[in-house]
Amino acid sequence: MERCDVLVVGAGLAGLACARGLAAAGIRTVLVDQKRALGERIHTTGIFVRRTLEDFALPDDCLGPAVRHVVLYSPSRRRLALASQHDEFRVGHMGALYQRLREDAAAAGAEVWSGHRLVSARTTVAGVEVALEEVGAAAGPRRRIRAGFVVGADGARSPVAAHLGLDRNRAFLIGAEDVLPSALGSGEPPVMHCFVDPDLAPGYLAWVVDDGHEAHVGVAGDPARFRPLAALAAFRAGLAGLVPLSRGARIERRGGRIPVGGLLRRIASQRALLVGDAAGAVSPLTAGGLDPCLRQSRLAVDVICAWLGDGRREALDAYQAPALRRRFRGRMLMRRVFDRLHNRTAAELALAALRAPPLAPVAGRVFFGRGSFPDLDLERLLAETARPRLAGLATLLPRRSSTRPRYSVGAAAGRWRW
Repeated sequence: MERCDVLVVGAGLAGLACARGLAAAGIRTVLVDQKRALGERIHTTGIFVRRTLEDFALPDDCLGPAVRHVVLYSPSRRRLALASQHDEFRVGHMGALYQRLREDAAAAGAEVWSGHRLVSARTTVAGVEVALEEVGAAAGPRRRIRAGFVVGADGARSPVAAHLGLDRNRAFLIGAEDVLPSALGSGEPPVMHCFVDPDLAPGYLAWVVDDGHEAHVGVAGDPARFRPLAALAAFRAGLAGLVPLSRGARIERRGGRIPVGGLLRRIASQRALLVGDAAGAVSPLTAGGLDPCLRQSRLAVDVICAWLGDGRREALDAYQAPALRRRFRGRMLMRRVFDRLHNRTAAELALAALRAPPLAPVAGRVFFGRGSFPDLDLERLLAETARPRLAGLATLLPRRSSTRPRYSVGAAAGRWRW
């Protein structure tokens, strides 16, 4: 049986970021993914927001031109045009980006095993015993590895979570997208077109993002209320005369589930944690997951280093603390509002309200706002997690005489480990 300190399952953006960070910290790391080539079956449009571009060093040659213009359409196709003074979005060439990050992880010392599917995982006294099988190979001996710790970066329906008793996502959108050659003419600015139409994309949006390199045409919505491929075909047919599309051959078709239930409660144990889509680290409102997964991956690396290196159990507790889930409350409320736009009339009225002067800034904040997954380092998160515990403890302490100094909860916090 092979051995490693940390096994990372899933080589999407979250898994690659975790593997690179852990290996760079000197932890023996193995990264496995069932795809033989990381550019196969991509499930994301790959839109990176300004905050991500400012805070993370993504390779420039793996990103398309900057997008500053957004056009929002009501069901009757009335337009609300928005423009930013900043470069708000860039669409990643995800296959090339995944390959670059894989090379970075390998250069840092991580082993990368492509074409291997997780079959089973069970916790033992010595660690987690994992069985893998090679995708597409004839039946034969399974590859077995014992890891001290496992990272589930394996998507919205995480097998790691299922095998190791962590929470799994239950609320989803489902989407489909075609990637086409760009239809922009020379000198035309890149544009993101977003369509609110409960008949076409119930519970979410349809979109065209054309950055001059490629055009991404997609739909997503409540899986109980729509059929993605049929909706995508209808959407493309309805764009004639509204948004230009290339007549060239389709480059790629993408699709998959998007978790929108917010950050899950139980995403860590003594032997495993979840990150990215597997942990529900996706904006419930915008369904944006790239910025949250990078921030949570950075936090996960710090947590694992604290736990494996120093035995700090409180780091695992802080990783799944309510302090993080509270950041999603406003977006969860907006998600429930969006889910209730079941008919075209309600959606039309909502978009008309956004065009009115008092609410006009709201649309700009949704598309150009800088809120996302909280950018918390581990020590700050530990402090936020410990504060309610200390407050609760203070109520149990005996009252002191007014002639003697009161018990100092702050001083106790400096001496005790939680």
